[in-house]
Amino acid sequence: MYGVPGISAFSAGVPGLAAGGPPPVSFDLPKNVYRFGEQTLWSTLFLGEGVAVANGVNRVFTTPLGQQGQGFGAALSIAETNLKEGGRIPSGIAFDAFGISVSVASSALTLDTGAIATPIDTAGRIANLNNVITNSVLTWDFTQTQVDVCPTNLAGAGGGVFGALAATGGAGPAQQIGSMQNGNGAVWLYRKHPVALPGNSTFSMLIRFGSRAPAIDAASGSLAVRVVLLGYYKNVIEVA
Repeated sequence: MYGVPGISAFSAGVPGLAAGGPPPVSFDLPKNVYRFGEQTLWSTLFLGEGVAVANGVNRVFTTPLGQQGQGFGAALSIAETNLKEGGRIPSGIAFDAFGISVSVASSALTLDTGAIATPIDTAGRIANLNNVITNSVLTWDFTQTQVDVCPTNLAGAGGGVFGALAATGGAGPAQQIGSMQNGNGAVWLYRKHPVALPGNSTFSMLIRFGSRAPAIDAASGSLAVRVVLLGYYKNVIEVA
C-alpha cells in the first residue's frame, strides 16, 4: 500500500475497481443495529423463620420488580431483582448466561417486615446458611425441560461457610464479633457453552432441597437467597 502509487487499501485485489477509487460500501441503509454488552440478572427467594424446606422446590426469576412473590410479603425492590418482566427475556434481546452466583443474607425478623442485614454470627444463623448451601441444588426450568446445574455450595459466592468470628472478653457476657458467609469460592462458570436465552423465551431457576434438609431455625431469623446470572446480551435495534 504505502509507496506504491495508484494502489489503495480498498482497490487492491478488487476486480473492476479503479486504482485509488472509493471503498465498496453499499448505498443501502442497514436494517438493524446490534448492541452488545455484559449484564447480570438477579432474583431472590425469601425463606421465613421456621419454614420447612425438606423436599421443597422454590422458583426464582418469576416475580418482577415491584411485585410480591417468591416468599416476600412486600413488593420486590432492586436489591431483590432487576427483572422488568417475570420469567421472560424481552423481545429483541438475547441473553447468554456464562456464570451463576448465589449469596445468602440473614434477617432477624420472622417475616418479610424489615431489613435483611443481620450478621451471620451465631450458631443458629450459621446453621441456616450451611443448610442452604449444603442441602440445596440449582436447576434450570425451561417450561417442559429441567436441567440440573450443581449443588449450591459450588455456585456463586459459594464454596462453603466462610468468614471469621471473635468472642469478646471482660467482665460482661461474651459477644460474637464478625460474620460468616458463603463467599469462599468462585462463581459457577460454563467454560465452553453458555446457556442461551433467546428473546421472548421463558425460563426460571429452581432452588431444590433434599429430604435431609432441616427447617430454617426458628430462633435465628429468616433468610434471603439471591441467585445472579452473569452473561452477555445482544440487543437488536430496528432502523426505520
